Amino acid sequence: MRLNLRPRTQPEVNLTSLIDVVLLLLIFFMVSTSFVKQSQIAIRLPEADSASVVEEPPERIDIMITETGVYLVNNRELINNRPETIRNALQKVSAGDNSLPLTISADANAKHQHVVTAMDVAGRLGFTQISIATVNDPVE
Repeated sequence: MRLNLRPRTQPEVNLTSLIDVVLLLLIFFMVSTSFVKQSQIAIRLPEADSASVVEEPPERIDIMITETGVYLVNNRELINNRPETIRNALQKVSAGDNSLPLTISADANAKHQHVVTAMDVAGRLGFTQISIATVNDPVE
C-alpha cells in the first residue's frame, strides 16, 4: 500500500493583531502621561539679617577623665592634659558663667592626680558647685 505523503505546510502566525495591540498600548500610555503634571510651588524663604550663630551656654558642665588621663569637657576631647588647656576649655564652654554646676567623672583606673588637677582648675576659675560622679557597686 502506497501512502501519499503530502508536504507539511508551516503554520502561519498572524502578527497583525499583536502589532495593533502594542500600538494601542503605546498610544494609551503616551496620551495618559501628558495629563500627569507635577504641581510646583514657588516659595521664598526668609533670610537672616546677621550671619552670626549664637551658641547657648550649657546648663551644666561635665568633665570626664579616661584611664589614660585624657580629658573630655562636655564630650569633646582636649588636645592635651595640661592645666592651661583645661582652663581654656572650661572658660570657653561656660562663657564666663562660673555658677554652672560642674561634674567630674573619672575612670576607676584613672590617676588621682588627674581628678585633683581638674578640681584645682575649676576651683581657680571660681566654680563652686563641683561634684564628683560615682558608680555604686551592685549589692550581692
